[in-house]
Amino acid sequence: MRLARRTIVSQLDDPLEAGKPELGSQLEEAVFRQNHGVFVTLHKEGQLRGCIGSLSSSVSIVEGIIDNAINAAFKDYRFPPVTKQEFSLIDLEVSILTEPEPLEYTGADELLAKLHPGLDGVIISKDGEGATFLPQVWKQLPDCASFLSHLCQKAGVGPDQWRSGDLQVKTYRVLCFAEKK
Repeated sequence: MRLARRTIVSQLDDPLEAGKPELGSQLEEAVFRQNHGVFVTLHKEGQLRGCIGSLSSSVSIVEGIIDNAINAAFKDYRFPPVTKQEFSLIDLEVSILTEPEPLEYTGADELLAKLHPGLDGVIISKDGEGATFLPQVWKQLPDCASFLSHLCQKAGVGPDQWRSGDLQVKTYRVLCFAEKK
């Protein structure tokens, strides 16, 4: 959490001079050098203010936190870049992902039965279009059908596409760290 916050602060203080933040000795441990998908989410007064991440495990946890903290704060197309004045109002959340696993299913009922609300992050894809919801999204969309419909809309494939049985579905779990002010 401190690494994500320090990374954003360094960009706010002087974006031209900002480099990689100093890593504390705890972040030198081998566990933080493992490659995992990482998402960084920003909330301002309880509302989403930015969320960017990677599903793949192509970089270390440390690199994923640094890259995605910058991207969530300054490059999420849904929001203007975070300002220095508002940053004190922002809470951060870091999610470390397990490797996504394919979820085999034959129809809508089986898909609903195989999902674990509150635990599964879900990735859907079809014809090159795709989207994901982290497990935390279940708090806002606890009904499986509604969750999947919103995820389909996010992916741009139509809200009822999940009922057809022809989506590719993967699930993953996260280890989530959040700060609350």
